[in-house]
Amino acid sequence: MRVKSVFAAVVAAATVVGVSACGGGSGTNADGKTEVVVWMNSTTGDGKKFWDDAAAAFEAKHQNVDIKIEAIQNEDMDGKLQTALQDPSSAPDMFLARGGQKLRDVVEAGQVMDLTDKISDQVKTQMKTALDTTTVDGKVYGVPQSVLPGGIWYSKDLFKKAGINETPKTWDEFADAVKKLKDAGITPIALGGKDAWPAAHWYYWFALRECSQSAFDEASSDLKFTNECWVKAGDDVKNLIDLDGFNDGFLTTSAQQGASSSAGLLANHMAAMELMGGWEPGVVRDLTPDKKDMADLGYFAFPEMEGGEGDPTAILAGADSMSIGAWAPQEAVDFLNFISEKEWQEKYAEAFVTIPAAKNAQSAVKNEALQQVLKVYDQASSVSLWLDTVFGQNVGNALNEGVVNMMAGKGNADDIVKGIEAAASKG
Repeated sequence: MRVKSVFAAVVAAATVVGVSACGGGSGTNADGKTEVVVWMNSTTGDGKKFWDDAAAAFEAKHQNVDIKIEAIQNEDMDGKLQTALQDPSSAPDMFLARGGQKLRDVVEAGQVMDLTDKISDQVKTQMKTALDTTTVDGKVYGVPQSVLPGGIWYSKDLFKKAGINETPKTWDEFADAVKKLKDAGITPIALGGKDAWPAAHWYYWFALRECSQSAFDEASSDLKFTNECWVKAGDDVKNLIDLDGFNDGFLTTSAQQGASSSAGLLANHMAAMELMGGWEPGVVRDLTPDKKDMADLGYFAFPEMEGGEGDPTAILAGADSMSIGAWAPQEAVDFLNFISEKEWQEKYAEAFVTIPAAKNAQSAVKNEALQQVLKVYDQASSVSLWLDTVFGQNVGNALNEGVVNMMAGKGNADDIVKGIEAAASKG
């Protein structure tokens, strides 16, 4: 799935250290109130407080409603949700939906509500372009609560210490930066390979740079990977590994859980760079010693690949949204419209250190690195969703696993493509 124009907004969905909750299903609680169960993926700090505050504010205006916020650890969300949606009695009424084939799957299974005529005028006008990511066959099945442009986040101080005066724009310049950082005794790149998807994101970006738009779109829509660019992207991953720029033990390092995670390495200046989505500022903030914004955090677009057929200004982004279960009460829709109002979009931006999905709330963005993201985003020729989202759970998982296996020395570029083709053939 490729979103052609720039969403006027992006939001980070956020910190992911935490517990899993498995309650669900709408109904009436012991107090006679309508209960709305919400599954989200923020369990600590300002992110958790945002959801608690939003629920309390809504309940104050709707005293017959009980909003039950439940946190699911980010890496567990897709699997737990897939299982829960099989039984409405245990499924949440509102839940995180990432778009692409993952959203289409629940739409085709009849598990998600058509919101086309239920979303507020605020959503329709202020999130008009972003709604493309939650539109399936002309109908809207979710309200974007994050569109997360990716790229490389870095420590300005560590770059300066290594004598790097300008951010890399080409792969050769990137490789040179890695060498300078190593020569300065600095770990160049933080990678949380334990969670698989951070490793696979390198492949996604290489594919975006190597593949023409037609080849990229063919794979996105038809799961056809015959173009040689898909193998070439794997070869680029191999060249990346050969730079020897990752943190020690990167295959067993988590992405966002604690100071020793890859995000924690960047937050604490133990590594200079990390390839991540637009949630990064909020995540690293919660992992700094003082729990404040990383003062020297910078951002630059993924480098151009010489000879690549992809547009060098094209970018990848997430599109986390909130969808409503087909069984949910009207109060769930009301709450979704409520958190999409300007006031709560501004609070979301502040809580998650991110860019809100609503145009009229963008002035709340103060983080310098995110302002740089917007500049890159505004100049993007196209925006594509993360490939594991586009391809769906089975094919996406096969892709992520194939990349990790190759990084562990258990396969090559051809094996990555064979793995995703095998997963695609199973339907």
